[in-house]
Amino acid sequence: MLMHLLFLLSCFDLFILTNSSSSTQPLCHEDESSALLQFKQSFSIRENASIDPSAYPKVKSWKLQGESNDCCLWDGVECDEGTGHVIGLDLSSSLLYGSINSNSSLFRLADLQRLHLADNDFNYSQIPSAIGNLSELRSLNLSLSLFNGQIPLEISMLTQLTSLDLSWNPLKLHKPSLGTLVQNLTRISELSLSNVIISSEVPDVLANLPSLTSILLEDCGLHGEFPIGIFHLPKLQVLNVRFNQNLTGYLPEFHQSGPVKKLKLAGTSFSAQML
Repeated sequence: MLMHLLFLLSCFDLFILTNSSSSTQPLCHEDESSALLQFKQSFSIRENASIDPSAYPKVKSWKLQGESNDCCLWDGVECDEGTGHVIGLDLSSSLLYGSINSNSSLFRLADLQRLHLADNDFNYSQIPSAIGNLSELRSLNLSLSLFNGQIPLEISMLTQLTSLDLSWNPLKLHKPSLGTLVQNLTRISELSLSNVIISSEVPDVLANLPSLTSILLEDCGLHGEFPIGIFHLPKLQVLNVRFNQNLTGYLPEFHQSGPVKKLKLAGTSFSAQML
């Protein structure tokens, strides 16, 4: 009887241990923690690299020792609870100063779904073409970070994107054009390219992206007639095209029950409602 009881207790202990182990979040993968540390080391920290008064260096806590050994616990890092792979990196307003090129270890994080590097100083470097390697990206925010030059075609290949914000950088969008950039982004919901030099007409393809809820194209040098179909997008809530003085168009009749909540057209040449 005693032996039988001891056997049952040992089985119970084994069951508890097994369940405890299986429910524990896996540690960050070693190659990914190494990639993150290399990415950290490619920058210096400067107090004037971010304009947000609450900015602080999130990467300062990144280290492989003690309780910080698991990069899934590092500030700004998000991991998949099942696999331990890094799926999110938010280093917005982190006082980062330096440049990013296509050899950056950042592009080894193949499972990334969210990449937010807004409000840092990337020293007028170009957005690397290797951004196209992050094929799982859903959200990309590089706003207000002193990226410079032509927006790479490779961003148009990130077909999982639902949010893209490249605004308030000295960027230009000529080749690819705005139409080429967005035509494959069929899941895009939020598009923000304000202050990017586009200097073209607004492409009709925007009216073919039914998931769009927000379009921000302020001060982009847009011209020509604004496609009326964009106003009829089924989910569109915010449209900002102000300060494009050569942009013309007609306002349709808006219904009170319609989705549009915010419309900014100041500094354009829009005319009154269409008859």
